[in-house]
Parts: sequence; C-alpha cells; structure tokens
Amino acid sequence: MTNEQRKDTRLVLRIGHLYPQLMSVAADRGNLFAIVKRCKWRGIKTAIDQIFVKQTPDFTQYDLILFHGGADREMEVAARDLQAKAPSLREAAEANTVFLAVCAGYQLLGHSYKPFEGPELKGVGILDLHTEGGSTRFMTHIAIECEFPECGKQVLVGYENHSGRTYLGPGAQPLGRVLAGWGNNGKDGYEGAVYKNVFGTYLHGPVLPKNPWFTDLLITRALARRYGQVELPPLDDSTEQEAHAAAFKLAMAFKGTVSAIDATPWRERLSPGSASRSL
Repeated sequence: MTNEQRKDTRLVLRIGHLYPQLMSVAADRGNLFAIVKRCKWRGIKTAIDQIFVKQTPDFTQYDLILFHGGADREMEVAARDLQAKAPSLREAAEANTVFLAVCAGYQLLGHSYKPFEGPELKGVGILDLHTEGGSTRFMTHIAIECEFPECGKQVLVGYENHSGRTYLGPGAQPLGRVLAGWGNNGKDGYEGAVYKNVFGTYLHGPVLPKNPWFTDLLITRALARRYGQVELPPLDDSTEQEAHAAAFKLAMAFKGTVSAIDATPWRERLSPGSASRSL
C-alpha cells in the first residue's frame, strides 16, 4: 500500500528550523522531511522558516521548533548566538510550543555543556539538565521505552553518537528508559528529557522516519496549540514499521557495546594480523 495525499484540511503547521546548516549532522534533516511528508499525506500544509545566526524571530509564532546536532566547533557558534534568542525560546516553551532537540541541540537547551576539553558553553536553560564531556564516545544502536497519555508505552529506536554525559535535574523527566544502548550518561538507565512539549534526545538516525508514532505525537501536540485537539487519520506505516523492526533488532544485537562499529564482526576479520582479509 502507499499513502495518497488527502483533501486540504486548511490546517497549517508552522515550523521553525533552528540553524539548518550549522547544526544538522547525522542526517537529522530527515526529521523535517518526515514531519512534512506525514502532514502532506493528511492534507495538512507546512510553513517552514529557516532560522540562522543573528536572526531573532518571535519563537512563539511557531507550532514546532527543530534543533539538531553538530560538532563542538559548531556548538560554540550556536551557544554564543543562542543567548540573544534565549528569552523568546523560553517564552515559546512555556507557551507549549513543541520542540524536538537532538544531541547538541538537546545539550544546548539545558543549562550548560562542558566539553572534555575547552570552555563551558552556556545553554538556554529550558531543560533542567547539564552535560559534561566524557573521554569515551557512545556510538551504537539504541532502543528506549517511552510512555505518553496519547499512545501508551512505545519503543523509540535510533542511533546514538555522543561523548556528552547528561544529568537531569528535578525539573525535567526522562524521555524514556533504555532497553539497549547507553542513553544520557551510561549510568542511570534513562535517555533524553521532557519538559512540557519540549523533547530532547540523543537519538539520530534520523529518529522520526523510523518512529512514526513519535512523529505523529509531535504533530498532534503542535497542531493542538493552534487548533485544539486534531485527530490524525491513520497512514500505511508498513515501510516505517519494517525500518523500526530492523533498528530494534540491531539495538538488541549490539546491546552492551560502547561502539557498534568496533563490535561489527567484519572489523575483526580486517584487524592487523588477522588470517583472513576477505569481506
């Protein structure tokens, strides 16, 4: 089956994409594509503003804000620029705007990020958390169990690639419980953070295409802010569910490994001194 576009509903989802060029590693832009496509199939229009350095829009005008990952150098630029944007971003969060922040974006929505080397970066302070750089990088497939009133218990899958260790304060709740992978800090068994409609996570992949239930949760909450409760028509998610199942299988297969790359069997065959060089 395929999804065909439905009749125009006259609904418009307004999206602010923060630092689309500066902060968009690990195919995170795919999150935007997933949201736009699932809206289009339902006859919901999307209006997207790309928000760059030195631009300070009124963030309360958006229903959904995307803030993706980047390397430490890009984070430094974003952290400096964010201070001018911070008051409006905090106002939007308190007004129930939906945020999806991934990896570096997740860290910078907290109070601070202290790299393993280099000066501390000040965050926005929307999420009650702080992050410290570690000497070991968590780079593996991950699965977490989440629970929300709209959909009950669900499994979120993706790929984590971070050296940061994030610690939540009392003002934030974890996004989910780690089933496989390392999550926020590799110790407390939790991943991500939630405050109101602000969702932070380390899950790349990108995370939304293979987790349609989570994409629809974000869309539903974002639309509700402007239009009240909106019932999303079901879609044919057979392809997305296959991708979800494959990602979950990988997460469970690599459970307990710090790096899925180091744990991949072909690397052992190609290691120095190995008797076999075949692929």
